[in-house]
Amino acid sequence: MSRRRGPGDVLLPAGLAAAYAGFALTFRGPRRAFWDRMTVTGLALGGLALAAEPELRHARIRGRDLAAGLGSAAGLYAVFLAGDRVVRRLLPGGGREIGDLYALQDLRPRGELAARLALVIGPAEELFWRGFVNRRLGRRVGGWPGAALGSLAYGGAHVATGNLTLFGAAGVAGAYWSALAAAGMPMGALIVSHAAWDVWTFLVLPTSRQR
Repeated sequence: MSRRRGPGDVLLPAGLAAAYAGFALTFRGPRRAFWDRMTVTGLALGGLALAAEPELRHARIRGRDLAAGLGSAAGLYAVFLAGDRVVRRLLPGGGREIGDLYALQDLRPRGELAARLALVIGPAEELFWRGFVNRRLGRRVGGWPGAALGSLAYGGAHVATGNLTLFGAAGVAGAYWSALAAAGMPMGALIVSHAAWDVWTFLVLPTSRQR
């Protein structure tokens, strides 16, 4: 006798399909409107996560979450600081691809970008990928296997960018935050980690300037 499929069985692949389509449209559309598309994609995916996982609506950022989030963001920055040098040495086009990413910061005022990254894009990615995708995968296959599959899914969504360096970076960052989530880091701390890392790495002290 076959098992009856519940709503959650459909929602996970539908959510992933929406995420992959959203990322493709964001990175493949006109460059001048990149940040508008990125913000809309974040709002849509974050909203889906909040609607599908009621527990996420109760996430709060407390003092210990702020400390853990900032500390873990610093750790990931150190990883990327070393990785930037490796990419430039091993990949002929790595330096150009990194430069293409940082050139996006010239499209909008820096204060506006900081607000988008810290208040919408970073939190939305954590709510969707760790709060929705990883949790649902974890219920099916277990916490750590779900984290591994979730990090692969997160990296895979960046294939559409056509930027090999960004794909690799997303894979590393996704694995990092997925491991933290699987180890028990609360959503509030994950949001702080992602938002702080985005702002610091992209706007304040890009790794490309630390060579």
